[in-house]
Amino acid sequence: MENPVIIFGAGDLGMQALDIFRRNNVLVYGLLDDHKELQGKEFGDVSVLGETDDNSYLNIIGSKCEAFIAIGERSVRERLVETLTEQCKTMPVNAVHDSAIISGVAAIGHGNLVAARATIGAKSVIGHHCLIQTGSIVDTSVIVGNFVTIGAGAIINDRVRIGDGAFIGSGVVIVAGIEVGKNARIGAGSVVVANVPAGATYFGNPAKKV
Repeated sequence: MENPVIIFGAGDLGMQALDIFRRNNVLVYGLLDDHKELQGKEFGDVSVLGETDDNSYLNIIGSKCEAFIAIGERSVRERLVETLTEQCKTMPVNAVHDSAIISGVAAIGHGNLVAARATIGAKSVIGHHCLIQTGSIVDTSVIVGNFVTIGAGAIINDRVRIGDGAFIGSGVVIVAGIEVGKNARIGAGSVVVANVPAGATYFGNPAKKV
């Protein structure tokens, strides 16, 4: 990555992204965050420069800086992606930890965070703006939609399909061939052995609708 990057979000996810970019020798220009108590705060040599709608920084994204959105709340992430694509005419870059393993025959979109020791298997396809957290496993021929969160230590077995906006909690196991619908939520530690409808919340072993 030739240009420096501006990180949207200075919370825990922002610190995770900052660490990833530093490990990859990518210069971080600064952080943007809407929480007043974080304004001006420094993390090492990187400062919180302003709010996420500050035009003085938005205007340099695309031409002089890249952007990464490190905000867990999906609705905020979606809004910021819209701002970047429409106002700045750019897509967020990926933040991929140097210990993550991504198959050479997998496909990964834009704006994704792939955390430490995460694995993405052969022929899997990851959409845009997903959070694939520490130690999670996305096995072979898995399809993951946009704005999906896969929690730490989750195991997504082969041929699983995960719809846009789904949330997969930490430690979840999804058996092979399952379909998880759009905006579905699966609670931490659940074992999913049957298809999950769109918008549903499932929890338990075996996971059931709650």
